[in-house]
Amino acid sequence: MNIPIFQVDAFADQVLRGNPAAVCLLEDWLTDSVMQQMAAEHNQAETVFVRKEGNGKFGLRWFTPGVEVDLCGHATLAAAFVLFNEGAVNGSVTFDTRSGSLTVQKVGDLFIMDFPAMVPEPCAPPDGLLDALNITHCSKVLKARDHVVVLESQQAVLGVTPDMQQLQKFDWVVVTAPGDVADCVSRFFAPGAGVPEDPVTGSAHCTLAPYWCEELGKRTLHARQISSRGGEIFCEYQGDRVKLAGQAVLYSKGTIYLSGGVE
Repeated sequence: MNIPIFQVDAFADQVLRGNPAAVCLLEDWLTDSVMQQMAAEHNQAETVFVRKEGNGKFGLRWFTPGVEVDLCGHATLAAAFVLFNEGAVNGSVTFDTRSGSLTVQKVGDLFIMDFPAMVPEPCAPPDGLLDALNITHCSKVLKARDHVVVLESQQAVLGVTPDMQQLQKFDWVVVTAPGDVADCVSRFFAPGAGVPEDPVTGSAHCTLAPYWCEELGKRTLHARQISSRGGEIFCEYQGDRVKLAGQAVLYSKGTIYLSGGVE
């Protein structure tokens, strides 16, 4: 069985920046076990599997090296980039996913994703969270899908040095602050899912966009994730939906050869 594979750097305008994702184009779904093993083999933050459906849409599933996830921004962008580049779609594409139908439009160099908003609520810091991040104080802690720890400055976000072993029990953790180079900055950690620090996390901005738009009195944001690779996301908060836009570039393409008997 031969499977086309592409590695795409998402939320970037040049290679070796943004967040790399492996994109696998399937004729039929493989077993969950095989897709998980392939994601572990690729060892990217996300491997996304794409299959054309009979209704003109494309099925989409996302796997970290350790688990299947319900929503991933950068790998959705990467999948759309591949389909547009390969001439499979034109103008827009709709994906059937575990988070419902997700549409991506191409406007110039930008891919604009329509995602569900995940509005955070204030919460008390869970026991051990600040210790796991190696910080002594924060402005506030919020919770939607992710725990969001708000710090006072971009420099404070840059200075966070988590204890990844301790941080594993908190699933997804975002640290964020007002930005010097953008409206807001962030970093994202998910060691329990096999992703110690994610370079650029689209899905986290389903929570960050509602929060920072409210805080800053804006409907649109220029967000930057300040990991070592870095990346930019342009956000628009629309109540129950968030539009996330970014660029992508192709790093490599090739073929996966699965031995006989693998399904």
